[in-house]
Amino acid sequence: MFKNIFRPESNRREALTAGHVVPDAARCVQCGICSYNCPINIDVRRHAWEGKPIAASQCLTCGECVNRCPRGVLRFERTNLFEEA
Repeated sequence: MFKNIFRPESNRREALTAGHVVPDAARCVQCGICSYNCPINIDVRRHAWEGKPIAASQCLTCGECVNRCPRGVLRFERTNLFEEA
């Protein structure tokens, strides 16, 4: 009965640690809300403008930029962080 209580939280944690933020450049209007809400001051807006994923090692994958984007431009995408390029 109690086994499934914490399952969604553990799934969310796994998704955040095994992924990075990916923008949809065609939908971005460069409002800057994502960069303004980033707690470590990553220029998320620049990444969105260039259409590049935020693979900076400083990114906490906290989800503030994803949650605050009014147009839904940003999303989490799973990746293998330890795979060689």
